[in-house]
Amino acid sequence: MENRKLKICIIGSGNVATHLSMALSEKCDILQIFSHKIANARQLANKISPTCAATDSAKELADADVYIISVKDDAIKSFLGNVPNSKKEALWVHTSGSIAREVFDKSFKQNGVLYPLQTFSKDVNLKMNEISFFIEGSDINTTNKIHDLANFISQHVYYANSELRKEIHIAAVFACNFTNFMYTISSEILERHDIPFSVLIPLINETTRKITVTSPFLSQTGPARRSDKKIIANHLAMLNGDNKAIYELLSNAIIEKYKQ
Repeated sequence: MENRKLKICIIGSGNVATHLSMALSEKCDILQIFSHKIANARQLANKISPTCAATDSAKELADADVYIISVKDDAIKSFLGNVPNSKKEALWVHTSGSIAREVFDKSFKQNGVLYPLQTFSKDVNLKMNEISFFIEGSDINTTNKIHDLANFISQHVYYANSELRKEIHIAAVFACNFTNFMYTISSEILERHDIPFSVLIPLINETTRKITVTSPFLSQTGPARRSDKKIIANHLAMLNGDNKAIYELLSNAIIEKYKQ
């Protein structure tokens, strides 16, 4: 990348776009935020700097070195179809874990992926320099540019093509999204008895700590790990609906895993 500050436009104003734009604003010039809802674009632009502009029109994109698309997966292709030809010579990247780089057609000569492996919420502060970024570019030169861009945020930058990135995304869904849904079920069970979810925090913290010093496989505990079918049966009798089905499915999977 050149020594001067890179000029960047952010396409999107959601969780990922917010964190990326704030992190990059320390070393780059964030020219503009795009959102279909102009109020959202203005809100994020105001957070970044007084000179950061906002727009809700692809035809009004500012002239930038890099355009970062951070919108819902199913909105990427439709947005790209509205990009003026005059902007297509710049570097274009999206931030999705599941969408292939080939979503960019041949008119986007420099294109790629900048995928941060993290769960983002707008108002939750993160140590961005600890996040792993998985990148891919349309050619070696473009890949190097994306690597330099990612290095502005974190030193944990890895190459992953579209197929590998999909596998990583699936792993992340199991580790994060499904785990969080288990927390939701736990919270609802406790709330029915006026017990705060906070009683589980030490347990959750210790579970997380253990997998930093040994493998998740070796860290597994609980009735299914012990194949304690009596306790499992008692728990199932207390559950119903989806919660019962989830408990039974997971218990059977754990039992089968540790039979080996």
